[in-house]
Amino acid sequence: MELEEIYDILFEDKKIEISQEERKKVEECYDFLEEFKKDKVIYGINTGFGPMAQYRVSDEHLKELQYNIIRSHSSGAGEAMPLIAVKAAMIARYMTFMQCRSGVHPMVVDQIVSYINNDIIPYVPQHGSVGASGDLVQLAHIAYTLIGEGEVHYEGEWMETKEALKRAGLKPMEIHGRDGLSVVNGTAMMTGLGLVNLIYAKRIAEWVIMLSVMTNEIAGSYDDFMTTELNSVRRQDGQQDVAAMMREIAKGSKMMSKRQVELYNGTQETLFKKKVQPYYSLRCIPQVMGPVVEVLKNAERVLINEVNSADDNPIVDPEAKMIYHGGNFHGDYISFEMDKLKIATTKMTMLAERQMNYLFHDKINEIEYKGKSLPPFVNLGVLGLNYGMQACQFTATSTTAESQTLSNPMYVHSIPNNNDNQDIVSMGTNSALIAKHVVDNAYQVVAIHMMTVCQAIDCLGCYDDMSEKSKEVYDEVRSFFGAFRDDTEKYTDIANMEKYLRVKSLELGL
Repeated sequence: MELEEIYDILFEDKKIEISQEERKKVEECYDFLEEFKKDKVIYGINTGFGPMAQYRVSDEHLKELQYNIIRSHSSGAGEAMPLIAVKAAMIARYMTFMQCRSGVHPMVVDQIVSYINNDIIPYVPQHGSVGASGDLVQLAHIAYTLIGEGEVHYEGEWMETKEALKRAGLKPMEIHGRDGLSVVNGTAMMTGLGLVNLIYAKRIAEWVIMLSVMTNEIAGSYDDFMTTELNSVRRQDGQQDVAAMMREIAKGSKMMSKRQVELYNGTQETLFKKKVQPYYSLRCIPQVMGPVVEVLKNAERVLINEVNSADDNPIVDPEAKMIYHGGNFHGDYISFEMDKLKIATTKMTMLAERQMNYLFHDKINEIEYKGKSLPPFVNLGVLGLNYGMQACQFTATSTTAESQTLSNPMYVHSIPNNNDNQDIVSMGTNSALIAKHVVDNAYQVVAIHMMTVCQAIDCLGCYDDMSEKSKEVYDEVRSFFGAFRDDTEKYTDIANMEKYLRVKSLELGL
């Protein structure tokens, strides 16, 4: 399953369909495990879990054992996970079982797909996973609802699972074999949340690139910083990709300056009012955003690989007629990528905040266009009486600072637990949760930056000379956020702008 397919299930209400052939393979894997386990000691089937694996469980308690791991590990705390992240986690768990290396009963797959297709979303607390026997606690909360217990979100409200199943015409899942362990033991929660983070991070990256072009247009920057000739001599793919996107966005712009016209024409000036080279936040976009784009691409590669993997333990191999014990549930791959994604997102946030500050600070930018100067804080009102976007900068700056602090890595914060059985862990779900917070922060800051850029265009009256892509964005934004002179509350405008940025795709190719 690719990211586009996951997006369609999460955001476009596409349904999952299991073919008869796929279901048969799941059944064959289950049948093999049922036959193979006879007269053998296999972890989690006839032993306890974790350090309790040294204790054999008698045959009459084997089904109870599987229910026990679900109920005992439904021990999370804190606020509920975002609904969309839980749905993504169920997609990830479904895909693990479709690798046919888990030995689950087909009923498990059927129940998870029914939940996904009917938008029955289990209650899953945010806190509980150390990310290295998988997301045991969070996935136990999902499994808890699959067996008809706990609570779920369905038809717009929280309710007891029994009621939701009744409304949807479904029944609780019955546990067979090692189903309890299989559902709880994997990286699905961190992977699901990571996928949602990635989708939103890719979208905000496109907006940052878009606004970087618009800011450079407003500033009348020399356009050679994004040329093929300059960027191609540095052998970094991300940088070249970003420069190409910027050139495409800037097509047709009359705002950008040509160095060969203004400075390579034998001018005799000795003091240049216009900056010969813009500030780094304007000039170094390909170099700053290039590594960000590469981080996003690698995160997608890792996450999609994980979705299409068998990530539990033990691994059931019907072809080799063997069961292997190991640690495919360990979340280091996801944890590391989420740390990198949040760092990259914070850098985007910092870039947007610096560009915004440049537009606000008339003593620094000294921007003029056809006799008009850019007023402080892009203030269309009366200076001194009105305040333009001045107070919004406080929000953007404080939010950026929070993201900077949150960008310290989680990946290296291992704490041994579980009687030291889990002596080095990934903290992958914590990493993904913090990354989510950082991505959310980015949308708030970029929303304020978008408001700033549109106000700046009106302050200068430069709309007609902007690129066609920039005018298209401006027109859409101004359809719900009008130019303002008088001082009014801005928190609803920021929230509405954030919603727009989240749902609108620029389709730049990220």
